[in-house]
Amino acid sequence: MMSKQICVPDIGEDAVDVIEVLVSEGESISVDQSLLTLESEKASMDVPAEAAGTITKLLVKVGDQVRTGDVIAEIDEAGSNAKENKPAQDAADKPAAKSASGGQSHDLVIPDIGEDAVDVIEINVSVGDQVEAEQGLITLESEKASMDVPAPQAGEIIELSVKVGDKVSSGDVIGKIKGAASADAQAQAPAKQSTKPTQSESTQQAQPAPSKPETPQPAQAKAQKVDEQAFSKAHASPSVRRFARELGADLGAIKGSGRKGRIVEQDVKDFIKQALAGGGAKVAQGSGIPAIPAVDFAKFGEVEEQKLSRINVLTGEAMTRCWLNIPHVTQHDLADITDLEAFRKALKSEAEKKGVRVTMLAFLMKALAKALQELPRFNASLSPDKQSLIMKKYIHLGIAVDTPNGLVVPVVRDVDKKGIYELSEDLMAMSKKARDGKLSPSDMQGASMTISSLGGIGGTYFTPIVNAPEVAILGVSRSTMQPVWNGKEFEPRLMLPLSLSYDHRVIDGALAARMTVLLGQLLSDMKRSLL
Repeated sequence: MMSKQICVPDIGEDAVDVIEVLVSEGESISVDQSLLTLESEKASMDVPAEAAGTITKLLVKVGDQVRTGDVIAEIDEAGSNAKENKPAQDAADKPAAKSASGGQSHDLVIPDIGEDAVDVIEINVSVGDQVEAEQGLITLESEKASMDVPAPQAGEIIELSVKVGDKVSSGDVIGKIKGAASADAQAQAPAKQSTKPTQSESTQQAQPAPSKPETPQPAQAKAQKVDEQAFSKAHASPSVRRFARELGADLGAIKGSGRKGRIVEQDVKDFIKQALAGGGAKVAQGSGIPAIPAVDFAKFGEVEEQKLSRINVLTGEAMTRCWLNIPHVTQHDLADITDLEAFRKALKSEAEKKGVRVTMLAFLMKALAKALQELPRFNASLSPDKQSLIMKKYIHLGIAVDTPNGLVVPVVRDVDKKGIYELSEDLMAMSKKARDGKLSPSDMQGASMTISSLGGIGGTYFTPIVNAPEVAILGVSRSTMQPVWNGKEFEPRLMLPLSLSYDHRVIDGALAARMTVLLGQLLSDMKRSLL
């Protein structure tokens, strides 16, 4: 029997949820067949089989979280009697499993963070601390976001080799953790156990049963600062920690409703609602926004409730964060694309021979790439302390794509180095991947700026929301024939509406006007973008 392990590919995230298992043990599978579906904050994706064979062991279930490189299944490539040999194999594996969990030390390694190097901005534990699996150990901050590095297992921190201000990269070792012995090992070696209760046992003995949440005392209710020690030890994922920090919620005061007491995003929302209703919860100053009162619509007539897709919910939350944190201004303009549209149509037969369809969006991308080179402030992001700009030397463009599950924004890379046919090919591939739900998180990271095109649907102008940490977004509506004065007479010209929203902390009105004028010039005379 030739056994092969199936691992999670590079998903560009610390940990993502398993939302669906598509196969079962004993099932025969083919190469590239989807085994399970993962879902992150940005998209859902399938994990394909790397080889054909028979599933002999499934190591994950719905609700688990997995990371890049985790083993999720084992297959028998020869398809032989794997089930008959399974008990013997399990028996052979058990002693090794016990010894592996018997208090050995393991390196604490930075997971795939999708960056060359990021800053350590916070150390949440110290040597000697007892931590739980997935508890945040250190907090990293890149130009895109802050993130926690979770503990890979429960145990004791026996070594830490980083400090605030250090830079770390994927794969760096930041310390060591000594795992607790397994339950079987403890049962077999009672003589080695201390008569003193462990830290967790003594904590459980000292605390009353959590039947009701404690009512905060007046002094607690007035406290506005988050308890950082309790925050760091709370059982929550990095994304939930980031969400709580943005809202000013104290994770240490929230009771988790998730698996094994994990704090989920809904717990944070409920906590904030309680605080706004006067429940005494601890929330940082300035974070409270009055909630919209609930309405019983059924009393007005028949209603039907339809669940939002996860992408809808996450996109809504992200847009709310961007809208609340960025002072938006939108600049509107028109671009004459009469000659460009004629040129695009002339390329149709040649494009068909190359197997691509050239759309106006490819020319927009090329024009915007040239404009970013001439006005580099648009290709920047604010530093975490908001005191400087991070200027980007690359030009990657996010393209908003409407899918059955909601809006996603895949990124086309190195737009300035590609021609129209190559960009058209990239757009076709990315759009198909988005509609099929095959985008990975890394496919949606690193954009310099985003284009949101509604030209295929209609409309004149709109006010797109900046996709932080980008500082601008270009909205495009449907082009129409309009009378334009040429100095002697009105003539019909095809005019394209542009809507440029920008972060007023970085871009002022004069620079925004220069951008829309420059885009108009580039689109009316596409040769300029090739110079």
